[in-house]
Amino acid sequence: MHSLLFLCARRLLSHRPALRRALALVPAELYPVLFRAAFRDGRTLALRDLVGTWPFPLLSFPRLLGRRHREEKPDKLCVQAVILAVVAHLRRALEEPPRGASESRCRLRVLDMTGLRDADSDRAPEGMSLWSGTVALAKACLEVSKHQTACLDRRSKRRKAPAAAAPLLEIRADLFVNGTSFAVVRDALRAPAGPLRLRCRDFHAEELSVAGTVALLESLDAAGVRRVDLRFNNLGLPGLCAVLPRLARFADLLSLKLPYSNVDVRRPAPGTDAGLRCLAAQLGRLPRLKELDLGSSRISGKLRQLLGELRVPLESLELPFCYLLPCDLAFLSQSFHAPALRKLDLSGHDFSRDLLQPLRRLLDETSASLLHLDLMECRLTDAGLEALLPALCRCSRLRCLGLFGNPLTAPALKDLLRKTVLLPDLRLVVYPSPADREPPPFAEDAADGERCAALSAELRRMLADSGRSDVVWTASLCRHAAPDYFAA
Repeated sequence: MHSLLFLCARRLLSHRPALRRALALVPAELYPVLFRAAFRDGRTLALRDLVGTWPFPLLSFPRLLGRRHREEKPDKLCVQAVILAVVAHLRRALEEPPRGASESRCRLRVLDMTGLRDADSDRAPEGMSLWSGTVALAKACLEVSKHQTACLDRRSKRRKAPAAAAPLLEIRADLFVNGTSFAVVRDALRAPAGPLRLRCRDFHAEELSVAGTVALLESLDAAGVRRVDLRFNNLGLPGLCAVLPRLARFADLLSLKLPYSNVDVRRPAPGTDAGLRCLAAQLGRLPRLKELDLGSSRISGKLRQLLGELRVPLESLELPFCYLLPCDLAFLSQSFHAPALRKLDLSGHDFSRDLLQPLRRLLDETSASLLHLDLMECRLTDAGLEALLPALCRCSRLRCLGLFGNPLTAPALKDLLRKTVLLPDLRLVVYPSPADREPPPFAEDAADGERCAALSAELRRMLADSGRSDVVWTASLCRHAAPDYFAA
């Protein structure tokens, strides 16, 4: 239910001429609620008016939009309206000093757009993807820079005295770059210092060359970079050894994700040992690193070497499809990382054989801290799950458990539910379609759907009977995404 103040703000926003007249008189304290109401209702013109007269140095999406900002996908037109308003404000400031009261009222110096959820444009065309938001910001920076150059040229030709310096405005954002957007983002980051500056918090790059990745990393402002996510870049050990030295200057770096980097130590090649030593040394130069993702890197028997030079314990470690050996899990159990781990992903390993006992020992060592565990597509059978249950149930803080893709039967899943409802913090379990309810060959999909729906309903009844309707049990990977490490 909305507050009376929020409803009054909505009423004012519904009539733009009245809003524009009122903005010169509205107390600054009402701007946040006006912004929230305009963003929620998709009033793009009102958003442009509000940003153009923003009376505070900071406009923060995370603070203003709160839970909605974290959980809902951003409306593309609203985000674009805010960016366009910033560009318009700076263009006016470049051309002439402020004249009217409404123009001079704008005190905006920092626009914080970090944390916008990535929207799938195919499923939600009204949402803004991280990629398109990055492109929009890059183009905005280039436009303001170009306009500044044009203004300086005009003043020089007219031999007029230099205008007062335009106010500097910093945009903080998470950036996503691929081959299509590489050039515009690179140009924006390398543009001469102008009134609009782009500062990155979380940097995501996909399918870029080594040279392209290095160029962008060197162009980022070192301050404030919290996460670097380089995926599908086919870097290999030589590429990683060329890229990682560029990360040492990011003093605030907490998270490094390197999935699908085309590393395979099972097929030794000249330079493999030297590459592993280089990679380990570079990881050791990241003094605040807490999250590491090496997904799909085939690093059998090399985990001790790769993590051996880290200075602080990891809190999130993602090693899906890494072909780990028992010695790797044994090292992890005995390392200083184990009691600090909050998130662990070991999906894609075969826990039907030699890895099961090392996994039990690892879960015992992580039981006091673990919040999120993924064991998807691990060939985990009913017997394997039964063997793991005592260790799982000792993970007293567990919130998310991923078991999708394992050959578990309905009775095993029900037993898992009965045991884990005692975990007070558990909120999400992603379970597989039960192996004993698989449809026979050539059966209709509808029959399979009925079987799954019947099990889902039965699990919900069991949760309700146990007083744990707050826990979501789902067989869908996409509908219930696990929370981000930083939000955990």
